[in-house]
Amino acid sequence: MLLRFVPRVLAGLLVCLVVVLTGCSSTTGSRASASAPAWAGDMATVQESQLPAEARQTLVLIDKGGPFPYAKDGVVFGNFEGLLPEHGRGYYHEYTVRTPSSRDRGARRIVTGQGDEIYYTDDHYDSFRAVLR
Repeated sequence: MLLRFVPRVLAGLLVCLVVVLTGCSSTTGSRASASAPAWAGDMATVQESQLPAEARQTLVLIDKGGPFPYAKDGVVFGNFEGLLPEHGRGYYHEYTVRTPSSRDRGARRIVTGQGDEIYYTDDHYDSFRAVLR
């Protein structure tokens, strides 16, 4: 019985090794690639189509210039966490992404930059992904 199991384990380990050595990409957390814009740098990326529906709705509102459902939408994002590229105050603006189960604004945000950058966070600025359109 053990001898029949060994080839499967070895094949699984080989697949894992290939993935680790060559890297793998997923649409929700891939590293920036040659097709990603320069502003994304090393940041994880996500395709707009892979964002939650509420985030895509927020992007539509941003593109239209509003109106926005939350009073704080469009305010300056300070980037105090330092996770986005450094720019002067006022470069970034943040928008709430509605969280259906949340009784307040929740943790999800879209942050835009003056150079047409778009970032998404679902953990209240602990991490960001560059949004690819």
